[in-house]
This record gives sequence, C-alpha cells and structure tokens, in this order.
Amino acid sequence: MRTAYSVETVRAAERALMARLPEGALMQRAAAGLAAACAELLGRVYGSRVVLLVGSGDNGGDALYAGARLARRGAGVTAVLLSPERAHAGGLTALRRAGGTVAASGAADELIERADLVVDGIVGIGGKGGLRPDAEKLARRVERSRAAVVAVDLPSGVEADTGEVRGAAIRADLTVTFGTCKPGLLIDPARQYAGVVRLVDIGLELPGEAELEALQHAEVARLLPVPGAESDKYRRGVVGIAAGSARYPGAAVLAVSGALRGGAGAVRYVGPAGDAVIARFPETLVSDTGPARAGRVQAWVVGPGAGDDAATVAEVLRADVPVLVDADGLRLAERDAVRGRRAPTLMTPHAGEAAALLGVRREEVEGARLAAVRELAAVYRATVLLKGSTTLVADSAGGAVRVNATGTSWLATAGSGDVLSGLAGSLLAAGLPALDAGSAAAYLHGLAGRFASDGAPVGAHDVAAWIPEAWRDVRD
Repeated sequence: MRTAYSVETVRAAERALMARLPEGALMQRAAAGLAAACAELLGRVYGSRVVLLVGSGDNGGDALYAGARLARRGAGVTAVLLSPERAHAGGLTALRRAGGTVAASGAADELIERADLVVDGIVGIGGKGGLRPDAEKLARRVERSRAAVVAVDLPSGVEADTGEVRGAAIRADLTVTFGTCKPGLLIDPARQYAGVVRLVDIGLELPGEAELEALQHAEVARLLPVPGAESDKYRRGVVGIAAGSARYPGAAVLAVSGALRGGAGAVRYVGPAGDAVIARFPETLVSDTGPARAGRVQAWVVGPGAGDDAATVAEVLRADVPVLVDADGLRLAERDAVRGRRAPTLMTPHAGEAAALLGVRREEVEGARLAAVRELAAVYRATVLLKGSTTLVADSAGGAVRVNATGTSWLATAGSGDVLSGLAGSLLAAGLPALDAGSAAAYLHGLAGRFASDGAPVGAHDVAAWIPEAWRDVRD
C-alpha cells in the first residue's frame, strides 16, 4: 500500500529524526537519493549539463548537495539562485568545491535551453498560494524546454497537503520524494505535474494512520470475496438495482452488468427497463412491485438513469441494508434521509454532481478534490466515492482517504459510472464495508477500463465485460 502524510506529520517526524542524527545527516541522505535518481535518468552523467533551480528552503539545499555529487561524477552543474542571500550555505560550498558554478537568475533562460536535466528545488512542501513571479517565469521556461525535469520532494507550485495548483507549476518527469509520499503527489490536479514518483527512504518514523492510502493489488485481493464450498446466491450476496427509466433504459442494463460481472450471487431489478434488462441478462430477477416488495436483497443500488423518480429513491433509502446512491439518485435523495440512515450509505458523484450537492462551482471541486470529498462525507454522514482521474473514497467517520489511480481517460464515456455503481453494489451485497466496497470497485473498474481500451476508444459495455479479467489479474 502506498501512503501519504501531511506536511505537519512529516515535519514532526523529521524533527524527531534530526534530533538523533549528526547535523546535516538527514539532508545528505535525501541528497544521495536525489543524485542517484538524477544519474539514473541521465544515463550518462559525465559531460551532461545540469541546471539546479534553487530556492531558499531545504529543497534548495537538497538540490545543491545532489548537484555536488553529480559534479564530482563529471557533470557540468550550474545553480540558479532565486534568493542568493538565503540559499543554503553548506550546499553552495559543497557545489563549488565539487566544480559546480553559480549563475544569476538572468542567465536561466539560456542555461535551461542547453540543459540535459533541470532539478527543481525552488519551493518545498510548505509552499502555498502559487509561485512568485520570478519562480513562475522559470516554471513556464522549463515547460518549453527539452530537458528532463526532476522535482525535489514535490513539484514547485503544487500544494503538498491538498493537491491544489494555483497558477503555473513545474511539470516534472520524475519527482523524488523523501520519507513518504505527500497527498499532492497522489491527487489531481497536482498529480499530473509529478510525473513518475520515486520514494527515497530516509528513516522517518511515521504514525499508523496516514492522510491518504492508495491500495495496490495485494490489498485489493484481500478484500475481494471468494465463494466457498457452501456458498449459495445469498451467501455470495443479492444486490437490488433500482435504475433506468423510459428515457434511459441503458443505465439499468449497464448497472446490472456491473453487478453480475462483479460477483453478485443474484441481481434483482426494479424499474421500467425490465424488458431491456431481461433481453441482455436473462438471469436477472425482475420485479415491477417496487423496491420494498421486490424480494430479499443484501444491498441496493439506486439512481442511475432514474430521471425524476424521487419516490423510488426515497423508498430505497428507507431500506435497512447498505445503499449505493448514484447519478439522478444524488439529486433526488433528501439530505436528511441519507443522514438519518442506520445502514451504510455509499454515494458516488462525479465532480459536477459533487459541486451541486455542496452548492459550489464544479471548478472548485476539481481544484480541491480532497477537501470536497471529505466535506461531502461529513455533511451526508455517508461514505463518498468522488469519481475522476484520481478517484477518492472518504468515510464519514474520518480517517485516511483512499485514492485510486488505476483509471484511464477512456473511462470518460457515457454509462461507465453505471457499471461502477453495479460493481460496487455487488461488493456491498457481499458484505464489504462501504469504504472497502468503493475502493475495490474503483480499482477493478479502472483496471477493466485499461484492459478494454488498451489505448483505444471503448464503450461502457466493453468495460463491464473486462471486469472478470481485472478480478483475475488482482487475485493472481
């Protein structure tokens, strides 16, 4: 599992470690890891041209000491100091002794133009509010260059704790981060600036609970239910799907497909699209008597393609089993009805739906995804899965937010969210807690999208068809 910790937690761990180490030892550890990563990216260090963009903080010191190591291996290293009077003195001395040079910021354009590698040590993990004008100018110049770009700890211009990007930022090919990942390296929009993230262990002792968790194959495999010898459809989980309408029958079909491919023992469908569902999936148990009289289920999915059927949404929310609310259901669900539920609730909005629920602009949600998902979970007292390029899952009780990055941009297609709803609903019916059901479903859905598309356009039905392959990939 990949974890990320807040700036405050990281700094506390650094202070505790520095108190036990000789002065400067921690920075030397970081610089050694940074230099090794730069050398690996360059391939051939001797004769290469390296430009260090050096701010006034410890990131600048890390860059200077790493530059000294590269200079001793034959690289031509030049440091551009944004605040010469506040640059790390020890790092500057080490660079000069190794044969590196220092240039005025006015020479940066020409140096960057000729560089093989640019090392971004402008702003550290405490940077907020965007870059200052001189640093912003450098960020734009770096983006136009052909040099490889390595960010120290995180790209300058992104906010470590939130993943927000306010204006220009360094766009790195590689980010070398120390001790632990920072939330901004895992959450969009900042994640798009980080490139490949390489973690360097510097010996930090961190608390058990992180700010963010990114599940990997092993963790997801442990969550997935596997039927035993005595399993029947109820032990595997029966999920109810209340979805679709005369206008959107396909939403019902896709939600049912996600549930069946997600391992449900059976699917009960309630709604006006029964004929379309049966035509595609004859094993579905179809009812036209409403959710309360549809038969035994262990979880409900309500909302995909529901149109204005508020009565069905309200009826499902009164059920005493876990409920997933998606799409039109998010708009139709009364906040107090969700807040008052005793059984688990999983809400699955995209950014536009989340913005409507919070009463803000979509851009505000997209720019501050972590804050938005936490606020929604708290306001609705529900687990919230915020869909997007990096899907976030937050529990109403707080704790670490789960982040999933298995998705692909080809999943941005009509009906993809309906498939995800059915898949997550099947995991709820199997007995997974809402946080685990949402996290595992997002992971499998993303893998299925990658397998289905392989870089080419696909539809939601293709994604659903590849869910079993994603399941096998995780289990194997």
